Amino acid sequence: MARVELVMPKMGESIMEATILKWRKKPGDRIELDEPVLDIATDKVDSEVPSPVEGVLVEILFQENDVVPINKVIAIIETEAANAQPAASPATAQSAATNGTQPQPATGSESASRAASAQSVPADAGALGRQSSSEGRFYSPLVRTIAKQEQIGQAELDRIPGTGQDGRVTKKDILAYVANRGGGQQQPVSSQPPVQAPAQPQRPATSIEGNVEIVEMDRMRKLIAEHMVMSKQTSPHVTSFVEVDVTNLVNWRNRVKDEFKKKYGENITFTPIFIEAVARAIRDFPMINISVDGTRLIVKKDINIGMAAALPTGNLIVPVIKNADFLNLAGLAKQVNDLANRARQNQLKPDEIQGGTFTLTNVGTFGNVMGTPIINQPQVAIMATGAIRKKPAVLETEYGDVIAVRQMMFLSMSYDHRVVDGSLGGSFIRRVGDYLEQFDVNRAV
Repeated sequence: MARVELVMPKMGESIMEATILKWRKKPGDRIELDEPVLDIATDKVDSEVPSPVEGVLVEILFQENDVVPINKVIAIIETEAANAQPAASPATAQSAATNGTQPQPATGSESASRAASAQSVPADAGALGRQSSSEGRFYSPLVRTIAKQEQIGQAELDRIPGTGQDGRVTKKDILAYVANRGGGQQQPVSSQPPVQAPAQPQRPATSIEGNVEIVEMDRMRKLIAEHMVMSKQTSPHVTSFVEVDVTNLVNWRNRVKDEFKKKYGENITFTPIFIEAVARAIRDFPMINISVDGTRLIVKKDINIGMAAALPTGNLIVPVIKNADFLNLAGLAKQVNDLANRARQNQLKPDEIQGGTFTLTNVGTFGNVMGTPIINQPQVAIMATGAIRKKPAVLETEYGDVIAVRQMMFLSMSYDHRVVDGSLGGSFIRRVGDYLEQFDVNRAV
């Protein structure tokens, strides 16, 4: 029999750990291929972890509510194939592929050795942090961190009413409690600068005056901040802009939206139309669909377009539409609506937020006319679509130029100037604009 290691999957570019919410199987249970074994959660998304093989769950190395780093072995599954070699789970294979190496099959003795050594891991679970009270109530790592910073004890934490799933205390709940704690009195802010660890450079003291409130970044915001700074340090950003006349597109959507809904059961928004134009332009300019590895350019043959979606917490997540260039408008609309809805409900799967080769973000949702987005590493370009507004514009007719009211919008694209020069970047965004302007107002649904 072969023993297969089930590892904590990677849940996104900036996610380095996840919390085990619930084991769906217990040792001795039989597991089918791709059957969910456990539920996990990060500050971005809750998800199921499927089994990479068919077999029997023989050992669980972490318990519910433990916080586990990605690619850490969390369980051992025994297969019935007598001659099968132990294999890493898909997450391990993906990690190895990312590093340019292939996972090597282990011998039976090596697998047993790893399993034996893994048995000692639960002893360190306290260092990773149990996230429940003595009564079994779940607390996320973020809530635990805030409670520790605010010196809220376990008994006091257990008394905070929760509005989350199964009565969980959310970030909003604990921050509201802190704001009203002690009759609404805020803890005095020390005038002394924070003490830095010896190995870290000393930051200059910040003068805090007036009527202020000090709010510590939550864990997700810290990760986003680190990712944004890393992207700016990695890629010299350049942003190009074009203004696009989308009158035909707007008129077509207004005319067919009811028919589209009746025929396909999906609402047609502008996002799938934008994605369709981007996918077509990437086919015209494939060198925008790349990543950089040192001095090597990795040209992606698949066109996987990420779309930034807002979470209820206010953070952003980028679900990915795989092979967008092979989908028609109805298929794109279905995927856009499905991914956006499940993103808001924290129901995205790990592979649905990975593998993007180009990102689209809609700043027009917030009423903004344009933006200068930061590249989602390791991609080399990101496009922002601004708000569509009625504006006077000059039209060329056979009788001369006229001024007419048109539906206008700005496209803006930031790109990595190490590998995308102004000619490529400018030509690409102009091509996207051309496809939108040339949208057929008589297009069949």
